[in-house]
Amino acid sequence: MKPEDTRQKLTGVFAPIVTPFRDDGTIDFEALKRNVEKLSKTRLRGYFALGTNGEFRSLTYDEKLRVIETVLEVKGDKVLIGGASCESTFESKKLAQDLHRLGVDFVSLMPPSFFARRMTDDALYEYFTEVAEAVDKPVLLYNNPAVANNLCLSPALIARLSEHPNILGLKDTSKGNYDAYIAASEGKEFFVLAGSADFVFPALLVGAIGGVLSLANVFPDLCCDLVELGLQKDLERGLPLHRFVARLNSLVSGRYGVSGVKAAMDLFGFEGGFPRKPLKPLGEKEKEALEREIRELLATFSRSQ
Repeated sequence: MKPEDTRQKLTGVFAPIVTPFRDDGTIDFEALKRNVEKLSKTRLRGYFALGTNGEFRSLTYDEKLRVIETVLEVKGDKVLIGGASCESTFESKKLAQDLHRLGVDFVSLMPPSFFARRMTDDALYEYFTEVAEAVDKPVLLYNNPAVANNLCLSPALIARLSEHPNILGLKDTSKGNYDAYIAASEGKEFFVLAGSADFVFPALLVGAIGGVLSLANVFPDLCCDLVELGLQKDLERGLPLHRFVARLNSLVSGRYGVSGVKAAMDLFGFEGGFPRKPLKPLGEKEKEALEREIRELLATFSRSQ
């Protein structure tokens, strides 16, 4: 893939799509289809499937493949990033190869973290490069210490990995290191996506080209507006929207995580479904409070415009 093609495919907003479960723990694939079909009518650049919001650690291997197959059926012209993160190089390579075979556009890799203290920069370098060399699809690193046993990719490791011809970018959810990662890969064909609506706007100002935003599962157009203003470096219109979106995000994923995203989807026109146990869904009082606070915030922001 040419560098300009990679930049174009990654510029914009990606929704880290959820996996809707029924109350009995089975996957509601029809609800997944309906969500993707609805999102495909928006300005989203694409989707990240089998990520944190997709509860990928809770899926069987076969379920992961079927989720990807389902999204591919209905995604239209949107770009698809598929998560191939497993705890061993062996299984990550196998999953990455299967995702390649199915037809994803990019493969994403989070560092193995069960043996976090043994995951030195050298060990992680071997992990990422071995998987990247096993597939003919571009690889994006995924840094999310909050769900990886506090394992955070170092700027030195990012700089080293950015030299690899098949490792072309990073989704960063480390809440502050995105500027260091952009600096570490400066001058290379390596692209950074911010991993939260909390900081996507400032990340864009210092060189990120897009974001993978859980809030885009609920308010895709709002997220696209924010990212477009960030890409334009429009501080006058972007800063007020950034502050509003950050507050909105804090009510949803910031407070409740995946369960909050799913509840907000159910409240605002999508189908989040249940999380898979042991994760618990929001209770009725929590849902009522969430809807009330979101609607109050939306109304306040609307009046300010």
